[in-house]
Parts: sequence; C-alpha cells; structure tokens
Amino acid sequence: MRFGFLIDNRKCIGCHACTVACKSEHDVPIGVYRTWVKYVETGQFPTNRRHFTVMRCNHCDDAPCITGCPVTALYRREQDGIVDFDPERCIGCKMCLQACPYDALHIDPDTHTAAKCNFCAHRVEVGLEPSCQVVCPTQAIVSGDLDDPTTYISQLISREPVQVRKPEKGTVPKLFYIDADESTLTPSAATPAADYGIWNEMPNANANGNGNGAANGNGDVLPTEHTDLLHDLVAKSAKTVYDVEHPAPWGWKVSAYIWTKSIAAGAFLLPAAGLALGLVADNPLLAWGGPILALIFLAITAGLLIWDLKRPDRFYTILTRPQLRSWVALGTFVLLFFGAVSGVSVLASLLGADGLLRVLWWPGGALAILSAIYTGFLFAQSKARDLWLSPALPVHLLVQAAVAGAASLAILGIVVETTAQTEEFLRTVLLWSLIANAFIILVGELWLPHGTRDAAKAADMIWRGQFAQRFWAGVVGLGHVLPVVLLAAIPFGLDPLAAIVAGACALIGLLAFEDIWVKAGQALPLS
Repeated sequence: MRFGFLIDNRKCIGCHACTVACKSEHDVPIGVYRTWVKYVETGQFPTNRRHFTVMRCNHCDDAPCITGCPVTALYRREQDGIVDFDPERCIGCKMCLQACPYDALHIDPDTHTAAKCNFCAHRVEVGLEPSCQVVCPTQAIVSGDLDDPTTYISQLISREPVQVRKPEKGTVPKLFYIDADESTLTPSAATPAADYGIWNEMPNANANGNGNGAANGNGDVLPTEHTDLLHDLVAKSAKTVYDVEHPAPWGWKVSAYIWTKSIAAGAFLLPAAGLALGLVADNPLLAWGGPILALIFLAITAGLLIWDLKRPDRFYTILTRPQLRSWVALGTFVLLFFGAVSGVSVLASLLGADGLLRVLWWPGGALAILSAIYTGFLFAQSKARDLWLSPALPVHLLVQAAVAGAASLAILGIVVETTAQTEEFLRTVLLWSLIANAFIILVGELWLPHGTRDAAKAADMIWRGQFAQRFWAGVVGLGHVLPVVLLAAIPFGLDPLAAIVAGACALIGLLAFEDIWVKAGQALPLS
C-alpha cells in the first residue's frame, strides 16, 4: 500500500480551503504552512491567465529528509508509505529542510521542531480522508492507494497525463498534478512580481530553476526537457503573484562552523603530517600548540552546532539514538573522536610522553582529515541546494583546512617557540594551499559548467550577482591575492609581521567565502 496525492488543476479555483483546513486540523501556527496555494499569472492582458497550484509534502518513496535526519524524527510508515514525523525526537537541526527539494518542511514557531504535512495519518488510520480533500469544493484534491488499481487516484493517473515536481532529484514523489502549468511547478519559469500586494507572504521572492516531469499512461514519471531558451521565454510571460515565505534555514552559525572546523582540522593535521612523516623537527608549536589550537576550535565548533539547533536541550539524542545514514550524526561522532584524540595528544605533549604522542599523530591525522571533509558528504545530502552538490567538495574542504591550519599556526608561532624550518614549512603549505583553493573556487566552483540550472544561477550570484562585491574584494583580493603576494615575497622563513598579516587575511577570506557560499546556496527558492 502506497498512499499518494493528486491535484487536478483543471478544477482548482485557488480558494485556499485546503490551507485553512490543514491549519485547523493540525493547529498550524500563523506564518508557517503545511499546505499552501501558489498563484502564477501567464500571458499579457487581455489574454492573461492565473494558475493555482497546491504545494505540500510529496511523501517520497526515497525521501531525502528521512536520510538526512540524525535522530530518526522522520520516517516512512511501512503500512501505507506516508512520510510521518515525530516532534518528540526532533532536535531542530534543519537538515530535513535542506534535504527536501520541495520546500515542504518548516520550523514550528511554537514547538521549535520541524513540521510538515503528514497526510492526516490519524484520519487515514480510521478510514477517513485527509482534511484538505474533504473541504475542497471542486474535488480538485484526490488521495488514495497508488498500488490499488480500483482507487480513483490510480484510475486518474493511468488515464491522464500527470506531472510531478523535480523528478530528476530521484526522490520518487507521490504528489501528482493534472494539467499543471510549468510556470507553477518550476520556480525559474516565473519571475516575481514587483508588487505582491498586502496579502502576499513573499516580499523577497526570487526565481530559481528546477525541472518537472510528465508521466505516461502507466503513471511512470518521464523527465521533461528544459532548455535555457524555454525558461527565458516562459519567464518573460509568467510571474508569481502569490506565494508563501520560506526563510533560509541556515545562517552565519553554519558558515562559522565550517570555518572553525577547518582551523581545528588543519591545526592538528599539519603537525601530524610534518612530525609523523619527518618533514620537520619536533618543536613546541607543532607538538602541543597545534593540538591545543585544534581542541579550542573544536570546542567552538561544537558550541556553534548546538547553538544553531532549535532544540539544543535534545542535542545528546544524536549520541543515544543516532540515525547512521545521516552525516549530521556521523559527523558528530567524527568530531567527538577527534576531540578525544586531540585532548589526549595535548596531555601527552605536556607530560613529555613523546612515544604516545608519536603514535597519536596517525589516528589523529586521519580523524583531522575526516573532520575536514565530512561536511562535503553532509551537504551532499542537502538535495534541495544544487550549489552544494559538487562531488569535489570534500577535496575543497581539505584544501581549506590546509589554508586554515597553516594560517592559524603561523600566527600562533609569533608567541609559541618554533624553528625556522617549521616557519618555512608553514609558509610553503599556506602559499600553495591558497593557490589551490583559489583555483578550486574560481575554476571548479564557479567557472566550469554546472550540472543544473539552479547551481549555475547560484554560482552566477557569487561571480557577478548580489555577492560579487564581497567575493572579489573579500575572498579573492583580501583572502588570496594579498597573502599570496606577501608569502611569495619571503624567500626563507616567515617574517613576524608578514605571518600575522598573511595568516589573518587568509582566515578572513575563508570566513567570507563560507558565508557567501552558504547564503548563495539558499538564495534560490524551491517552490
């Protein structure tokens, strides 16, 4: 048994009865929605037309929100395939909001947990229809068992051409549309209106680009070909005139977390590589300065992650009932083990246990690498954000850790005893990692062709759009060009002033990039 929804756009009149019924049935607070109706106008007067589209959870067969949730608060019911939610487990990490390509989840302002359409599971269990279907005055909403050929929804899907949103995401959505205009299903196909009016919930709407698909007579979803020309032509004649607001789930705390984690990973990894591989001689900066720096910034990283949770009081549940397909949960254990090894390394160094310290460099270095790169796999589970889905992201994060570690250790070397050999080692690593990072950002992340229209538009926002000034001045100029010039001009060792300036500029540039990258990835709406 697989329950699904069908919206017959031939009948929908945009009355919002479904939205009101959903709010009443589930006590949904003001300002957030489990079900809402989007209005798009196409054409020009006097031949213009308004299209209505009901938006909600797609109850996907392969739901990315379930995989991304670190505490199994989201789950797929075995008896009917409904994707349900347990608010008593949710920690408010907002990973499910980033994983869902359909904007179906929100943070409940009363409970501070995620929430979404649950197919009125409490009604379905006793043989009743979802409340939105009951109140629809035109019977535009149909629900039922997709696996039962005798149900009305199965019959409609078998004989009518139907569409789903974003089939290319591979989620196998179970929300179908009959006669839906592309401009309502694909945000990039409609431009926001200049004036939304007093009732509109979207004062800062933007367009984005994701595909939708059609299905054949058997209900199999077939991808629709979208070209840039088609999108441009449709966008000129279609505009969104009513939608609801979906604020970006992640803000500066997530940007700062990536930055502090890079410093922690790099501050341990470089001493581990330098001393374990015999690249430099033992000295206080590397032996105990690096592990202490790693431990401090790991603590800051953990603080930022917990602070960003909507339910920080439940943070411990990631450890007590983890969902190990989620990289939020896996990353928590990586950071925990890395912190433990860093702490023991500090103690071994301070107690003079050199033999133990030499042994700890190897597992500590491996954990430092995992700490640097696991965020790449975490962001890969954010299927809603195309900019973040680059397969090269783990490598990029490792290079960023090298930049952050070398820069922070170079600055720390001003006050902690070190050697000229170590200064040259740090200068070389910082110089070449900055060059590599600049190449990855400019060529890999921005210039090379992107897999989707959304990713290309987000990159364009960084390259020459709303983030361009900060990017070119803060990330490229201050964060890369200036420190590279300073470092290249020093033939041997690090001059104290140059170390401070080059290291500080590199760290500021990294922080600026993380902030821009996180914001640009969320700048395009999903519905």
